[in-house]
Amino acid sequence: MVQSLSPELARRIALAAQGFGRAQSTAPGTRQLNQLIARLGLLQIDSVNVFERSHYLPVFARLGAYDKAALDKLAFAARGRYIEYWAHEAAIIPVETWPMLRWRMEAYRQRAADDLTAWSHANRHMIDWLKAELAEKGPLPASAIEHDANKRTGPWWGWSDVKTGLEVLFRWGELVSAGRRRFERTYALPEQILPDEILGRSVSRAEAHRHLVEHSARAHGIGTNSDLADYFRLRNDETKVATRELAEEGILVPVSVGGWKQQAWLHRDARMPRRLENAALLSPFDPVVWERSRALRLFDFHYRIEIYTPAEKRVFGYYSLPVLVDDRLVGRIDLKSDRQAGILRVQSAWREKHAPDGIAERIAPLVRAAADWQGLDGVVVVERGDLSAALAIALEGAA
Repeated sequence: MVQSLSPELARRIALAAQGFGRAQSTAPGTRQLNQLIARLGLLQIDSVNVFERSHYLPVFARLGAYDKAALDKLAFAARGRYIEYWAHEAAIIPVETWPMLRWRMEAYRQRAADDLTAWSHANRHMIDWLKAELAEKGPLPASAIEHDANKRTGPWWGWSDVKTGLEVLFRWGELVSAGRRRFERTYALPEQILPDEILGRSVSRAEAHRHLVEHSARAHGIGTNSDLADYFRLRNDETKVATRELAEEGILVPVSVGGWKQQAWLHRDARMPRRLENAALLSPFDPVVWERSRALRLFDFHYRIEIYTPAEKRVFGYYSLPVLVDDRLVGRIDLKSDRQAGILRVQSAWREKHAPDGIAERIAPLVRAAADWQGLDGVVVVERGDLSAALAIALEGAA
């Protein structure tokens, strides 16, 4: 008989699997960072920096104030424990995960080979030149390669061609990331960066999917087939094959969740806490909310990022962050780090319809901590949103 779980328990399971509800260290360091990345499996990268770049935020949400330079040293070392690839989207992943995504690299390569209109067909010389340039000079950022390209006496290759060629080769796995400097990615040939054991590791597509789905289930705690597929952007049909195999081995347990229309899978090692105490700001690209249908199903939270929405049509703000209090998403806050003025600006603050009383008092210390973490001296709340007035008052009390 399939076990039935309440939606409330499913929420707590999902949050616990993501590392919430644990006591925060007063000074989280390398060990805690490595443990968290191992738990999540990836940190999604995005270039928007209005408050803070997205890969820093899931760590702050779970560990509290930490040294971003420590994460940079880990994540962007040229020959370290982590590398970048298209996992969910562009993401920092453990080096050991890279061979698990070779089937995706091959799929990108084959798709381009089959499409005679693909950029790579008309730019074979550019592709060959980029690889030769890196073979001769070692790892380079795109700006340095573009500079070399524009000094050539042959065809004039501008920034767009260089960048396109690098990204094509990166997707194919013929180039890899070799860290970042001032957030600009450095590119290298795989043999310049990766250890022989990783380069020589052969993983079948089916084996890779099984590994990725198991990690997705462990990181989600509980989820539908589509939830598990989305974590590493897998196809639903291949995910179903992997979940059946994992269920046969007892790693995944079929369960039903009240109100969920689809079959759910519970990881056998998932914690099932009776209650959780949290207060966290979530990146729009945090695994808890990045699959919007899952966020709606788990939290009754309808979320759309409004970066690409014209200003006059935005409802909640340009960079609105979901606010987690205990096991509910209770509001959303649009934050901007005004580094020149030394102020964290709360552009708007909104409460959810199901939010309990007193959430402003729970959120105010979190906003103050975010400002301190950013090295900002104060917080200014704009009077926009039905939570802004209460938050401003609570911040005055927390000062």
